[in-house]
Amino acid sequence: MSQWDGKSRGTLLGYKIFVFCIKKLGIKTSYIVLVFVAFYYFLFLKKSNQAIFYYFHNRLKYPYFKSKINVYKSYFTFGQTIIDKIAISAGLRSRFTYEFDGVHILNQLLKEKKGGVLISAHMGNFEIAEHFFGDIDYDCQINLVTTDREHSAIKEYLETVTKKSNIKFIFIKDDMSHIYDINNALSRNELICFTGDRYFEGTKCLTTSILGEEANFPAGPFLIASRLKVPVVFVYVMKEANLHYHLYAREAKTGHRDSQALLETYVESVESMVEKYPLQWFNYFDFWYKSEPKPKQET
Repeated sequence: MSQWDGKSRGTLLGYKIFVFCIKKLGIKTSYIVLVFVAFYYFLFLKKSNQAIFYYFHNRLKYPYFKSKINVYKSYFTFGQTIIDKIAISAGLRSRFTYEFDGVHILNQLLKEKKGGVLISAHMGNFEIAEHFFGDIDYDCQINLVTTDREHSAIKEYLETVTKKSNIKFIFIKDDMSHIYDINNALSRNELICFTGDRYFEGTKCLTTSILGEEANFPAGPFLIASRLKVPVVFVYVMKEANLHYHLYAREAKTGHRDSQALLETYVESVESMVEKYPLQWFNYFDFWYKSEPKPKQET
């Protein structure tokens, strides 16, 4: 049973160090700092090390030493995406290049003007997606559906050093009032974005096999997306060499009100991205956790 506590890795001091290096040293030079930061993570973060090692060794079937090396490389790549996100948000967008793959799907979605659902994953650097969408349609509005569990001090600090994001947030609430916010956004022809690969204990889930072993996924994104009569698109923004980013958009074709089929189509999509970018799936927790009985599934 994959479990996540709702919080991502990273400290306020770490972000301040990254911002200082970007401003004083430049983007690529800042990557040098990551050599030491990633090594610290590699040495001292026992639980996340075990989880990401299991992903490489047991699920991707990498040899032992290759898996160990890739644990370090994963932390290093994750740090690069953080630096890139800060740099782009701080006005250094022109330092990067961007490639669109499946842009015709997004263009058609925006042309239809009836809203749409995007489902992504904690891989690559989806948080810079708004900069891609700005090139397609400057009036495009993205609403990211998320939990409000990130460290507020980090968010407040980043707001002081970066440009205000055009992405709006819809926070998941226990009283389900976020459903009304989602419907209101769709009625304004806006886009709703979910991440579908992090389940945390106590929430409704769906179960399917990913990379050869069963895991739980949050039911909400797939229940909602399968019931709304709007297009559903899987979207990823993946980091490549030389400050280059590649956006992938793939339309999801499943039956109406079939959340399980949508989940399985999503997993196939995620697996295809993992095959291309194995270092960029940033789930540093026990994704295939099985020491407790699985909670009741929602259908």
